[in-house]
Amino acid sequence: MKILNIKNSWFSESDLRLDASFHLSDGPVTKIKLKKCPYELTILSKESERIFSGNIFKRAYVKDEDHGWPYLTGSDMIKSDINSRKYISKKLTNKAQTLKIQKDWILITCSGTIGNTVYTNDDFEGRVGTHDLIRVIPKENTIKKGFLYAYLSSKYGYGLLTQSGYGGVVQHIEPHHIMNLPIPIFPQHLQLEINDLIQSASRKRAEANKILNNSIFFVSESLKLDNKYQKVLFGTSSIVSITNNYQKRLDSPVYVNAGVKTYGELIDKGVAFKTISNLKFKVFRPGIFKRIKVLKQHGLPYIKGSELNKMNPFNSCEYLSKTKTPFLNELTLKEGQILFTCAGTVGDIKLISKEYEEKKAVGSQDIIRIEKGNSEISIEYLFAYLKTEFMYEYIQSLKYGSVIERVEPFHIDLLPIYVPSKDVYEKVTESVKKYKDLMYVAFKEEETAINLIEKEIESWQKS
Repeated sequence: MKILNIKNSWFSESDLRLDASFHLSDGPVTKIKLKKCPYELTILSKESERIFSGNIFKRAYVKDEDHGWPYLTGSDMIKSDINSRKYISKKLTNKAQTLKIQKDWILITCSGTIGNTVYTNDDFEGRVGTHDLIRVIPKENTIKKGFLYAYLSSKYGYGLLTQSGYGGVVQHIEPHHIMNLPIPIFPQHLQLEINDLIQSASRKRAEANKILNNSIFFVSESLKLDNKYQKVLFGTSSIVSITNNYQKRLDSPVYVNAGVKTYGELIDKGVAFKTISNLKFKVFRPGIFKRIKVLKQHGLPYIKGSELNKMNPFNSCEYLSKTKTPFLNELTLKEGQILFTCAGTVGDIKLISKEYEEKKAVGSQDIIRIEKGNSEISIEYLFAYLKTEFMYEYIQSLKYGSVIERVEPFHIDLLPIYVPSKDVYEKVTESVKKYKDLMYVAFKEEETAINLIEKEIESWQKS
């Protein structure tokens, strides 16, 4: 049970909030810690040109970027790959210009899961963001942009951002709730160090995603695929193709699917494929187990499928007991694994980089693992190939289940894999290695920047 004695003045500072959740949140504790700050304080409104959320609008989705703008939701913005495959109509979205995101902004989720932050880079430029994002445009009055983002992303900034959340079922915060959020003005040399780390991490992520997208395009081009992929809404299938299908399925999405159609066309053209099993990759999924949840300092990070592609899942994930969690050898995530969501949202794919291994993270039983073993091709090439639109659509044809859709390891074992020429293979492999290394360095730089802020604030409490 949490108990805190509060002063009468705190009610007026909190818009006369009487609910205990407000006053017992981390926000008031952070404000008490900031009272020991040896530096001057400023507020968010003074360090921003503008703080606003978008206008509510009716979303009309379209099939591609020729007819629509890329659309960004609050859950998409914190992913390492922000491409949601969602587009909203250019013709029917009247207020799109006011919703478009620019580089070097800070985005804050303000509905549902509140207080998540991201510093926008070139990948965000021109995307239309949901109205459920607070946009902060930094002014650099006394606070550097990168420092401001790192502070808001720290545990102290997060506590201040989420303190004013309201709503019984779906939590919300509004721009006016964070206008007076206090910010310590760190010494210039420390601000510059933190700012440089955040700016470097932002550039590296943009570069890494560009490298990965080019690699995916290169794989598609080697197959002579049209990268403006069209979904198949109707079609026919023969009795022979149904009887030859190893699943013996009769539901139409198995056959009326853009990936399946493309695969058939490629086979007709004489393109040769092997399966993941033929190529000697190890594909497995751990068994179901009882999860014993513990505090962060006592546990192992537990990564679920919904958290798989977050830029930093470790701040928001649950932690499992180090001693009471079974199957640790199978559950532990290792650098170079491909992870594959197989329940609910099917087909999200992640190439594990070094930070997961360093933090001894474990993954959900609803994530399929692919490991190299004695494989004939590299895990890096396989990752780029599985990220093509062709394979994404093909994987969707394998799903089964009426409420929670699923795929199993044997489905992945039998995925058709194209082995390209040596030049293509080597180029893609080296590019994806560079992508993985850049994402790791970007993670470490951002983590270091946030740690510098938290350690500085903690040092005041000892005096």
